[in-house]
Amino acid sequence: MKQIFIRSVLQIVRRPIYWVAFFVLPFFCFMLLTSLMEEGLPSKVPAAMIDKDGSALSRKVTQNLGGMQMVDLQEDCNSYTEARHLMQKGDIFGFFLIPENFERDLLSGRKPVITFYTNMTYFVPASILFKTFKTTALYTKAGVAMTVMESVGASPREVTPLLLPINIQARGIHNPELNYAIYLCNSFLPGVLELMIFLVTCFSLGQEIKYGSSVRLLEMANGSIVKALFAKLLPQTLIWWVIAIFLESWLFGYNGYPVYGSWFWLTLSELMFVVACQGWALFFFGILPNLRLSLSASALLGILAFSVAAFSFPVESMYGAISIFSWILPVRYNFLIYIDQALNGIDIYYSRVWFVAYIIFMILPFTVLWRIKREMAKPVYAP
Repeated sequence: MKQIFIRSVLQIVRRPIYWVAFFVLPFFCFMLLTSLMEEGLPSKVPAAMIDKDGSALSRKVTQNLGGMQMVDLQEDCNSYTEARHLMQKGDIFGFFLIPENFERDLLSGRKPVITFYTNMTYFVPASILFKTFKTTALYTKAGVAMTVMESVGASPREVTPLLLPINIQARGIHNPELNYAIYLCNSFLPGVLELMIFLVTCFSLGQEIKYGSSVRLLEMANGSIVKALFAKLLPQTLIWWVIAIFLESWLFGYNGYPVYGSWFWLTLSELMFVVACQGWALFFFGILPNLRLSLSASALLGILAFSVAAFSFPVESMYGAISIFSWILPVRYNFLIYIDQALNGIDIYYSRVWFVAYIIFMILPFTVLWRIKREMAKPVYAP
């Protein structure tokens, strides 16, 4: 096993593709995403205003909208067509349209329609604009209604309960600043790590079969596929562990993301996550013991994890046939443990099932070891 371990280390050192896969791409993604999300919550999203009324009320609406933190009114368009062209070019992410005779129709009770458009191709900025536009429209309606009711003799104390019968206090538990980075970086970056582990594991084993060196690998392990795979993948496991610990330190230490639970369980989760990803990749390679097919399947599964693992869309809202796939990805359990231990700080008892899922991924390859051994003993490369 020692000879196989040294042989695997030399392969990693001598091939630049391993350096890129182990260090360059993961660290680039780590730095890129955390730097993009450095401000926490996107602000000053470019938008445009179309004021076809030009009244005192419409100018006040424009002033109120422009004063909001999330919106940057960069353009004052004269028509819908002009604003649409700006949005299609990517200069703005949405626009707010006030119709003609807006003030006159509103005060006379004709219910004018305020229209706003957002480019949902860019989900986060468009969602922020939609929320801000909607808030502005509701506040405008409430302000006019209060003015009309006060003009007929109602006092502000009487009007307020009618317009706002229920006061709402929203409190962001464990994330009061609504920092997007706390959520996104701790879900997408482990997803990147999972993808790279899938690819490197399948690539390293597929290369052995492609070049026929798998026969020599089995001979060095005295015919034991367990010893061969363990010694072959151990150097990779150690490197992935270092990267996982670096990622944890980078997010919670350097960037200061909150940890309300135990560091021990978070660290253990990262270490088990690496081995679980390797186990899942081994299982896939056992089903498709071909370099091209296993890499393609791993890439597809790793990329789908960013959406199917419920980072950007809740499992509860997925179709049943789709939601089931969220539970067959190791990164899903990494995310659930992060929520339990880092954000909620609850007892490990409530996360025990997710750690059991890691163990299942680890032992899954044992069901296909016979197939991997058969392919390695008689390698046939099919391009």
